[in-house]
Amino acid sequence: MTFDSQAYAVQLEEKVTRLRDLLAPFDAPEPAVFDSPLKNFRLRAEFRLWREAGDRHYAMFSQEDKRTPILIEEFPIASLRINQLMPQLKAAWQASAALSHKLFQVEFLTTLAGDAMITLCYHRPLDEHWHAAASKLATELNVSIIGRSKGKREVIGHDYVVEKLEVGGRTFSYRQPEGAFTQPNGTVNQKMLNWAYDALGDRSDDLLELYCGNGNFTLPLATRVRKVLATEISKTSVNAALSNLSENAVDNVTLVRLSAEELTEALNEVRPFRRLHGIDLKSYEFGSVFVDPPRAGMDPNTCELTRRFDNILYISCNPETLAANVAQLHDTHRITQCAMFDQFPWTHHMESGVLLTRR
Repeated sequence: MTFDSQAYAVQLEEKVTRLRDLLAPFDAPEPAVFDSPLKNFRLRAEFRLWREAGDRHYAMFSQEDKRTPILIEEFPIASLRINQLMPQLKAAWQASAALSHKLFQVEFLTTLAGDAMITLCYHRPLDEHWHAAASKLATELNVSIIGRSKGKREVIGHDYVVEKLEVGGRTFSYRQPEGAFTQPNGTVNQKMLNWAYDALGDRSDDLLELYCGNGNFTLPLATRVRKVLATEISKTSVNAALSNLSENAVDNVTLVRLSAEELTEALNEVRPFRRLHGIDLKSYEFGSVFVDPPRAGMDPNTCELTRRFDNILYISCNPETLAANVAQLHDTHRITQCAMFDQFPWTHHMESGVLLTRR
């Protein structure tokens, strides 16, 4: 793969044009554009292992052909740390039957702050020989190692990495658990956080956040408002978010494990939820809502819920569903800010953001 800057510029402009065209019916302003490093931008990677010539090799498969492996020695779009660890790990399993026996998949998770974790997946139970070899390797590589076999997980070190991101002149620390969603492009994520921080601005009222994940946006946005009610359905992400709020001494956030659809029912007083026990929803003075939904976008009822708020700050990983949601809201809200974040260079995927304000 070549990393030609002119080819990248052409692809970037194609993405901007696509977003511009999708939002043109809504009189959106010209999008701010946040580019990506051309390589070494991806902080996580997952490889199957493929046996050939008596050894295991890192392998990936194309979307068109799931049977023919592409054997890999290095992965230039991945972080420098992943590329450093790949040959070191391969040498370790080549030298150790305890590490290599029935090993079929490897996952790397790294951070801009320099932390790293390797997950090793096996078609066998893990024994004391594996634990001894993996512990020695974790020390040598200065990483945490997770061993996974059917229904079992062994943790050597931590089952998370720690990221540090600067937003609005403050450094936030994020615990990112193994297996949970994290933004893959840390450099662009930091740009995205700063854009959202600036777009929300300093406010004296409250913020509702849907789909909060591990608190990626929650931490900096909480410093812009009086208090936050945040929701997330994944238990792993909720636990990480609670840890991150505590670690960063952010004390004005109440986090509830509800889906966006369930919170909509609660706010509409359709039915009560035990998970909201002790939380007075009527005590909030919501002026803004922040949403970062999955690729399908917001369902119609959640979209209608956001219409109640003067400001809707929306981060999207799918510009088509973003445009569909904006169309539903266009009669009451208009796009006042717009941005394109090149989270996934060399692919057609992108992240985008809009600030909608009440007409």
